[in-house]
Amino acid sequence: MNPTTNYQQLIQNLDYLKLKQMSLHLNEVLDFSVNHQLSLVDTLVKLTNYEIDVREQNMIQSMVKVAAFPHLKEIKDFDFSFQPSINQKQILDFLTLRFIEANENIVFLGPSGVGKTHLATSIGIEAAKKRTSTYFIKCHDLIQNLKKARLENRLESRLKHYTKYKLLIIDEIGYLPIDAEDAKLFFQLIDMRYEKRSTILTTNVNFKAWDEIFQEPKLANAILDRILHHATVVTIVGDSYRLKNHLEKENE
Repeated sequence: MNPTTNYQQLIQNLDYLKLKQMSLHLNEVLDFSVNHQLSLVDTLVKLTNYEIDVREQNMIQSMVKVAAFPHLKEIKDFDFSFQPSINQKQILDFLTLRFIEANENIVFLGPSGVGKTHLATSIGIEAAKKRTSTYFIKCHDLIQNLKKARLENRLESRLKHYTKYKLLIIDEIGYLPIDAEDAKLFFQLIDMRYEKRSTILTTNVNFKAWDEIFQEPKLANAILDRILHHATVVTIVGDSYRLKNHLEKENE
């Protein structure tokens, strides 16, 4: 058989199978294989690794994009020295995603601007990179979406949609009041995820005041009960990052 013909056929086969990376790196791997006398299996492993690596990267990018994060701030971008009240080792432990395996929740509690959303997003990005289905949404937007679904008689499917994510990040609970009917929608989602999925929540309101957010003490207690039963609460006491950045600009 003609080696040149076989080589051309191999190129055509790789292109037909849409194995672009294998096609791109074929000559490089063949040269390496000849020079180092690799076996056929070792050569194929080296060649297929190129394809897998790129597909993994594409999958990660896709998972991160689907998660709809407000920004792509990771833990390396967080200034722990500015917020000494935060236990850095605890945050790094969250990044192992053990809490997701255990279907546990995390609540970041603290005033506006202290880094709650940054930390929640950092954990979410790590989860998405590990191909864990993740979604980020602000509490107000979540409730508006559920209200719209209820009006369109598709509430059940919308609740199932938000329940399917292994990690759901609900940001800014308490920034806007929630009426009793909307609170019931929120409760339904929390109840469906309870002990089955992990949720990260950020809030600027102490738990004792949640009945003011949801305007219905019994419902607020039922929501809190399910959120906090298997949860780690991270209370952040410190200055605002946004204020810090503003002051730094003024002093420049």
